[in-house]
Amino acid sequence: MPSPEIAPESRHGIRGATGPAPARVDRIIRALSWWWASAPLLLFAPAIAYAVGLPDVRREIGWVFGLMALFTAALAPTAGLVVAQVGGRGEARSRFLIMAAVSGVPILFFLFFGVLFPECPDGYHC
Repeated sequence: MPSPEIAPESRHGIRGATGPAPARVDRIIRALSWWWASAPLLLFAPAIAYAVGLPDVRREIGWVFGLMALFTAALAPTAGLVVAQVGGRGEARSRFLIMAAVSGVPILFFLFFGVLFPECPDGYHC
């Protein structure tokens, strides 16, 4: 049984002990995870504002919320992967890979149906 004066070995191995402070890395990872989780709320914020009686929000700045949701869905997993790699957090790395895959689906739908598909002229099979 180790004595209380001696700190136990880091559960993240040698790499986790030599990187940034473990508590700081964990807080950054948690913040990036919550930031990514806010993307659907950002996406639906104009519709929620319209439902509560603020139609001007949807009409005037609704596109800003959509752009921020897209930015959040793409940037949070990328930054999380970098932080998890530098901090030596294997569990967080796999979590951010899953987040990136989940975020990739709506981003690809947006690019295909919002940008590429409307450019096809009527009557042509693109």
